[in-house]
Parts: sequence; structure tokens; C-alpha cells
Amino acid sequence: MTVLAVSRPFWPLFLHVLGAMTLWGAVLAAIVLAAARLPRATLAALLVAVPAWALTLGGGFWIESDEGLGNSSATWLTLGHNVLEPGVVVLLLAIGCAYWWARSGKPAAGRAAVTLTVLYLVLLTVALLAMSGKWS
Repeated sequence: MTVLAVSRPFWPLFLHVLGAMTLWGAVLAAIVLAAARLPRATLAALLVAVPAWALTLGGGFWIESDEGLGNSSATWLTLGHNVLEPGVVVLLLAIGCAYWWARSGKPAAGRAAVTLTVLYLVLLTVALLAMSGKWS
């Protein structure tokens, strides 16, 4: 097992997984903070998710390039792309709703932020399961 780990490119995989774990954790933290009715903290947690998203995407593309997976049609890779790339729109909408909630204090804004954040966490969890299980 050690030989296999050493033969793989370390930094791209490390950065991809670090970004993905940070992204998932920041989104989960935003949900918990929103449930506690802390709009500014929810916004801060979602803002942490943006650089984590960029790190996840950048590390993923780096791995794809190093491993020659550009033309691969593997389900786990396609699913990862389909969740991560358009998922940033859901993340940005959640940030916008959290900002609206922090500025106005309107409960509707908080509900919208929570709904979008939960949706994004579910999508990230499906991608995480697909990546860890390498669905064929």
C-alpha cells in the first residue's frame, strides 16, 4: 500500500482533499450556525468555503492533468465535475442569501440560505461518496 501511495503525485491529491474537506466542513458549519440563528457567522463560514472550493477544483484539475484523466468517462470523475463546477452557483446564492440575512435580519433570507446550504452539502456528500468509492 505504501508503494502505491508513494507512486502517486502527492501535492495535487493533498491539496484537492484538503480543499474538499475544508469545503465540506465550512458548509456544514454554516448549516449549524444558521440553525443557531447566527447570520454573520453563517456568512463567514460560507465565505471560507469559496477559497476551499477553488483549492478543490484546482487540485482536481492538477490531478486530472498529471494522471492523464482528461478523456476519462469514469462516473466518479464526471460526477465530481458535475457537482463541483456548477455547485459554485449554489454556493454563491447561499452567500448572497446569508449576506441578505445578516444585513436585514429577515427570516425568509435565513431560510433561503439554509435551504441552499443544505442542498449544496447533499451534493458535496454525493460527490464525496462517488470519489471515495470510485463508482465505475
